[in-house]
Amino acid sequence: MPVYQLTDEIAFPPPELADEDGLVAFGGDLRPERLLLAYSIGIFPWPHEGLPLLWFSPDPRMVLPPSELHVSRRLERTIRSGRFEVRLDSACRRVIEACATTPRRDQTATWITPEVIAAYTRLHELGYVHSAESWRDGQLVGGLYGVSIGGVFTGESMFALESDASKVAFVTLVRQLERWGFLLLDAEVYTEHLARFGAREWPRERFLQLLRAARQMPMRRGPWRLEP
Repeated sequence: MPVYQLTDEIAFPPPELADEDGLVAFGGDLRPERLLLAYSIGIFPWPHEGLPLLWFSPDPRMVLPPSELHVSRRLERTIRSGRFEVRLDSACRRVIEACATTPRRDQTATWITPEVIAAYTRLHELGYVHSAESWRDGQLVGGLYGVSIGGVFTGESMFALESDASKVAFVTLVRQLERWGFLLLDAEVYTEHLARFGAREWPRERFLQLLRAARQMPMRRGPWRLEP
């Protein structure tokens, strides 16, 4: 499969033309218009050091219908204990920056570059990027962020400075998405961590079919707040 080079025009090839690694195109930029178009058709950027900006649409796609969320008894006890206060959209840029800088096992570099931080912060200001945050004693100790398009939320990254902090924020967010009628949390690629929560791999075509329906749903622009 050919890999397409993007130009200044805000356009992408069909995601079905991705190569076996899910690579659709390279080049372009992180302007809000380009990012929103990409997510609306099932494509996302994944910067790699030393390479032009790369855009992917993997097959299969890791997804979690909110109603299928699995929470262990131990984590449920932690949530109910109230150890963490969970907020939405109260410190989105700080969450993105923490995702970029928090050390991870077997990972020495991050794809969340300063350009990515600036671009997704701008999308947050426009109401499309959202964060879920765990706070304890007034300190931000974990969270995640992602992009909302219609009835799909695409999770980008998470971090934790304390055990279970990001997990509590994640579960709280997924349950809120279900209450709002979201059809899917898109996790993009397989991770064992998300599989424990019930996420599973779908064929890309199945994901794209649902995405086409979900983007017809009303946009829930930010800032978000938790609702009972």
